Amino acid sequence: MNPSAALDLRDIHAAPPPAFWPPAPGWWLLAVVVVIALVVLATWLARRYRRHRHERQIMLEIERLSDSYKRENITEFVTEISTLLRRVAIRRYSRAEVASLTGSDWLRILDATGGAGGFADGVGQVLESGPYRPDLNDLPAEELLSLARRWISKNLAVAA
Repeated sequence: MNPSAALDLRDIHAAPPPAFWPPAPGWWLLAVVVVIALVVLATWLARRYRRHRHERQIMLEIERLSDSYKRENITEFVTEISTLLRRVAIRRYSRAEVASLTGSDWLRILDATGGAGGFADGVGQVLESGPYRPDLNDLPAEELLSLARRWISKNLAVAA
């Protein structure tokens, strides 16, 4: 008698491939890490976009002032520069710290936060009394704009 016939042996065969679903625990962990990373990245990109959009709007506004100060009333020009500086200061520092400042206190905080003396002792003095003076025709507007640009760009860069 044939020994293989009595045992009824079959050929060796490979195990079936693992099922696609459910994935192994390591894949679940990787999926959670990827989702968290995507959420963090999306949040960071959204904040960066909003911050840069605000910075672009501020710089466009200062350029608009630069283009229009010759055509407008010089008193309005000084008021708009002061308002723009105050908006940036309130955004950069706490509202309680800068919103109530006026006169020489306002000029001192501008100098302390990047004005380097150009506000209290320089052309920036016009921000203190300029909106109330009718004799501003000899105002060095380009110097005031340059001072405001430097202060804004320094404070926007620090806020970023």
